[in-house]
Amino acid sequence: MSLLITKRCINCDMCEPECPNQAISMGDMFYQIDTERCTECIGHYEAPTCQQVCPIASTIIHDPDHQESEEQLWDKFVLLHHADKI
Repeated sequence: MSLLITKRCINCDMCEPECPNQAISMGDMFYQIDTERCTECIGHYEAPTCQQVCPIASTIIHDPDHQESEEQLWDKFVLLHHADKI
């Protein structure tokens, strides 16, 4: 699954610079995650960095509308970061 930032977001700007896939940006009201770029940090870190740095618990959750397996997230990572080597 890719991740989703809920309305609990306080726009603290902690998550956006931590995303290795540049999947987080400011939306109309609060930060949002681009599901095409989110790999839950697979290929980079053990756990999603945005969730680790967010000061408000349960603000960044798994997006129920974008379910992906670990293999699909890995494939997305490869396309985002190694497409020139494929």
